[in-house]
Amino acid sequence: MTPIIKLLRAGEWAQFQADGLFAGSPDDLRDGYIHFSTPEQAAATLAKWFAGEQGVVALTIDADTLGEALKWEPARGGQLFPHLYRPLRLDEVIAVQLA
Repeated sequence: MTPIIKLLRAGEWAQFQADGLFAGSPDDLRDGYIHFSTPEQAAATLAKWFAGEQGVVALTIDADTLGEALKWEPARGGQLFPHLYRPLRLDEVIAVQLA
């Protein structure tokens, strides 16, 4: 298993649970893919994009189950980040915790 993390605001998580499908946050939709982080990258992502926000959740997904729609691409500082080029299904979430 290769765990990857998706950070969501409380309202985004509630909508994802209601819909069963997540097409992306406004930033994801703008960029054309869903942004993920590795467990090692998640703290920096949280600090950069979610500073001061309450109720942020960290979803864990097994990258190995996402198929060819998941691409590892250079981003912040040249690090490879996982990017998903399709909606995420609720049944693909294997763990949820407060970030």
